[in-house]
Amino acid sequence: MIFKKYQIFLFTLFIQKLVKISLVFFCVVILINFFEEIRFSEKYEAEVYFVIYLSLLNAPSLIFEILPFVFFVTIIFFYLDLTEKYEIELLHTNGISNLRIVIQLSVFVALLGIFVLFFYYSLSSTLKSKYLDTKNRFTKSNEYLAVVNNDGLWIKEEIDNKLYIIHAEKLQKNNLKNLTINEASKYYESKITIQAEGANISSNNWQLTNVSILDEDGKTKKLKSYVYNSSFNGKTISNLFSNLNALNIYELHKLSKNYLNIGYSNTDIKIHLNKIYSMPFFYILMSILGFIIINKLKRIKSKFFVIIFGIFVSVIVYYLNYFSSLLGNNGVLPVNLSIWAPLLILFLVCNIGLLKINEN
Repeated sequence: MIFKKYQIFLFTLFIQKLVKISLVFFCVVILINFFEEIRFSEKYEAEVYFVIYLSLLNAPSLIFEILPFVFFVTIIFFYLDLTEKYEIELLHTNGISNLRIVIQLSVFVALLGIFVLFFYYSLSSTLKSKYLDTKNRFTKSNEYLAVVNNDGLWIKEEIDNKLYIIHAEKLQKNNLKNLTINEASKYYESKITIQAEGANISSNNWQLTNVSILDEDGKTKKLKSYVYNSSFNGKTISNLFSNLNALNIYELHKLSKNYLNIGYSNTDIKIHLNKIYSMPFFYILMSILGFIIINKLKRIKSKFFVIIFGIFVSVIVYYLNYFSSLLGNNGVLPVNLSIWAPLLILFLVCNIGLLKINEN
């Protein structure tokens, strides 16, 4: 594809604005996250450099969440720059309409969106995973682990210098099915094996049913019920799997499959995946919306008012997406509809605006 001079000019200007706005947002995110990590450092007496390191690791993931609004702000400053230097009139004089500018920028934003989807998100998820692992090692919480794979749910925890390896074939809300608990010393010397048909884990005192206990002497004892005191409950286990930003797209699909294998709801993963896949379209629509709004407000001389109005629109769009995804998570709306419905509304709004975008 051979770009014309005006296209190269537009794309270069847009990239310059995008980089500058992204850096501003990045600094703001770093600053906010820095104060959050200070609380962590005070609790565990970490050095200042460690706080900065954690903030840098976490920032790319947070930036990914707000990228649609970064594109929105970028297009506003992009248009203001063209207007102030009378370059927009020069483009119009040469037969380049607002509609053509929007279409070409939309194609360019789509390409950037694909790059973000396949490259930037993978990088941010890797850094997020590193961020969580670093904090876990620092707090020594790696003594308590929970993992879901093809074989089911696996938990490792240490209680009173004893190591417990727990495996369950099924996890359904606050209930485990076909449960095995192996008690061992900290040197992994096996002592007791507990098997149960089921367990209610709504509290830390797990209520096991139809239990078989094999002791160190090889003797088996059968019980109808048994209480196992754990560091985990249904809520804490769910929270361990809630940070999906630490997983790339392949890992998310794999985890979704594993959730289904153990009977655990994969709704959160489906919502997260739909959210990721919708991002390139979100970038395009927010860019178009920003262009339409700034084109209508071009007679207003106050940049401050324009920026405040842009922030107001961004807040509305954010909460529209938030409440829609919340409805999907609660089962009120189908998962796909909860993510794509707000984009459909934005698409209709943008189409109405594009019909009149060339009007003076």
